[in-house]
Amino acid sequence: MEVSTAATLPRLNVGLLRRHPEWAANAILQPLPEKVLQFGAGVFLRGFVDWMVDGMNRQGLFNGSVVVVPSMTPGKVTALNRQDGAYTHLARGLQDGQVVEEKRIVTAIRRGIDPYTQFHEYLQCAHNPELRFIVSNTTEAGIAYHSDDKQSDQPPVSFPAKLTLLMMERYKAFAGDPSSGFVLLPCELIERNGDNLKKTVLQTAANWNLESKIVDWIEKANVFTNTLVDRIVTGFPRDEAQALWQASGYIDDLFNTSEAFHLWVIEGPAALARELPLVEAGFNVIFADDMTPYRDRKVRILNGAHTTTVLAAYLAGEDLVGDCMKDPLIGGFMERAIYDEVIPTLALPKDELDTYAAAVFERFSNPFIRHALLSISLNSVSKYKARVLPSVEQYISVNGLVPARLAFGLAALIVFYRGTVIQNGALIGQRDGKEYRIQDDVPVLETFAGLWSGFDGSTAGPHRLTDAVLQRRDWWGKDLRQLPGLSAAVGGHVESILNRGMRASLQQVG
Repeated sequence: MEVSTAATLPRLNVGLLRRHPEWAANAILQPLPEKVLQFGAGVFLRGFVDWMVDGMNRQGLFNGSVVVVPSMTPGKVTALNRQDGAYTHLARGLQDGQVVEEKRIVTAIRRGIDPYTQFHEYLQCAHNPELRFIVSNTTEAGIAYHSDDKQSDQPPVSFPAKLTLLMMERYKAFAGDPSSGFVLLPCELIERNGDNLKKTVLQTAANWNLESKIVDWIEKANVFTNTLVDRIVTGFPRDEAQALWQASGYIDDLFNTSEAFHLWVIEGPAALARELPLVEAGFNVIFADDMTPYRDRKVRILNGAHTTTVLAAYLAGEDLVGDCMKDPLIGGFMERAIYDEVIPTLALPKDELDTYAAAVFERFSNPFIRHALLSISLNSVSKYKARVLPSVEQYISVNGLVPARLAFGLAALIVFYRGTVIQNGALIGQRDGKEYRIQDDVPVLETFAGLWSGFDGSTAGPHRLTDAVLQRRDWWGKDLRQLPGLSAAVGGHVESILNRGMRASLQQVG
């Protein structure tokens, strides 16, 4: 990064925007009431929730700002406060085959509070009657109960314990008024994230022996929603920063980038849509009584397309998702797998599913995102179980036939995990004479290393190997050999890949 070039530029902050209203472009620069407390200072929430709050404010629909609290690591709000919470967000991608861009200076964040050095200020947030919403993105491991957290810690280690302390303070500040409760909107990528957050908060309350009236207020006065978030936020554009700064006219250490697509599904009371007018502001947000169909749609179409295709694509010579979409053989395989074998197993209307799938494939083709296949390949066994296996089972149940492409994806997994040596926690595979690293739980890697070490190359070898993989109840939750026709289909694909190569086998399955 050529810092010397940027040294002559001013740094983005609210004062700079007031001097250059042409850059602000309708941004709200005056302080707004603090209505949202956000656990997590990372790029995702800035490119998702904060971006939406800013959009509502610009339309006069929300009139509220965000306070950011680091969830796990001290010092994460220093840069945010240095820029008065302002940053540039650049969303870009494809829409109907055309490149679209939206560049906006976001001013939704009022300030950052570091609970590790400003614990009193953190608790004081609970005294603000305007504060209503709590959002979080503390990674998948963030919503977890820690028995070692103490009520006297300033602050406790875990996010649920920090939240429990805040709720205790809220209860005291408003004397248990039921109307003083929060709406919690966790964005962690775990199933039923709101239910899990509530469970861990109540576990913490029980561990601290809190009074029953406080526990009752936590349970009844607060709304723990389950949510589904869907947007790729690529963060700071390191390779482009200099050019983007020069074009903007200022230095922005918080410059954030994402794809254009976004979706937020919120499972909660219908009244939330009025309190949080995201739909009215034009955002792709769905308030639903049950988010399950939308979760299944995302997991089985978007994530399922990845898991079904990327291992085969890598062994066929590709390295990036975008390049797969340019390859007629691989792109065609992925589309037929989704449209012919996954969508027929889902509950939502077909036209809605087709529209979502078309958007997914356009997102995969986004020229601004370089998504490496090997990074997606991490933990493919558990991913296949969660993302693809439900479609396989439903397809067999309804049609009495094995879905050929989804079965091929499992065969590709077995061949991708071909290796006999584990080094530095990874099984070592070979593609065209060059090594690649296969990363998964160590017992999974050890099992595959043993199976491939014993592979004899006989005619029956691929089918014996397939049976050994499919019978692993600890991996799949059941013996997959019991699914009619699946073992024979997968074994046949494994045999074809080993004998004919990946590209020829893909052509054969169509």
